Amino acid sequence: MTQNTLKVGDKAPEFKLVTVTEDGPKVVTLSEEIGSDNILLLFVPMAFTGGCTREFCSLSENMSEYTELGAKVIGITGDNPFANAAWAEKEGITLNILSDYEHTTTTDYGVAYEAFLPDKNLIMGKVPKRSAFIIDKSGVIKHIEILENPSDMPDFSKIKETLSNLN
Repeated sequence: MTQNTLKVGDKAPEFKLVTVTEDGPKVVTLSEEIGSDNILLLFVPMAFTGGCTREFCSLSENMSEYTELGAKVIGITGDNPFANAAWAEKEGITLNILSDYEHTTTTDYGVAYEAFLPDKNLIMGKVPKRSAFIIDKSGVIKHIEILENPSDMPDFSKIKETLSNLN
C-alpha cells in the first residue's frame, strides 16, 4: 500500500501535466498555477466512472462557491488527456482536468493504489485514490484527504471551511 508522506505544512510537490484545451494539448505546472488563488487539487481514479463523474459534475455546477472562496479547482486522473477532454465534453465538466498518464504526480503525492479493485481482479497499479489537497498561494499544503474506498467522496464542507480560513 502506498503511504502518503506529505503533511499539512509541507511544500506541495511540483508537477508538469497535460490538459487539452480548445487550442490543443497544453502543459500545466503547479508553479505556474500558484500565486493568485489557493488551489483545490482533486485526484480521481478514472474518467467516465460513476463516482468521478458525480464528483466533477457537482463541482462544475457549484464552481462559483469555490471561486468566491478564492480557489482554483484542478482535477487529476491517470487517464490520457484526450480521454479527459472527451469525458469533460460529454458530461459538461468545466474544471481543468490534468492527465497524470505516467502516474508520477499520483506517486509524488502518495495517493497511488498498489492494486485498484483487487477484489474484482482488476489489478491496475498506480491508479489515483480519490483525494483532495488544498495548496495555498505560496505553495504550502493546507489540507489533505486521501480516501481508500473509491466510492467515498471528499468532505467538501471541510474543504470549504479550510478555504474560507485562508482568505
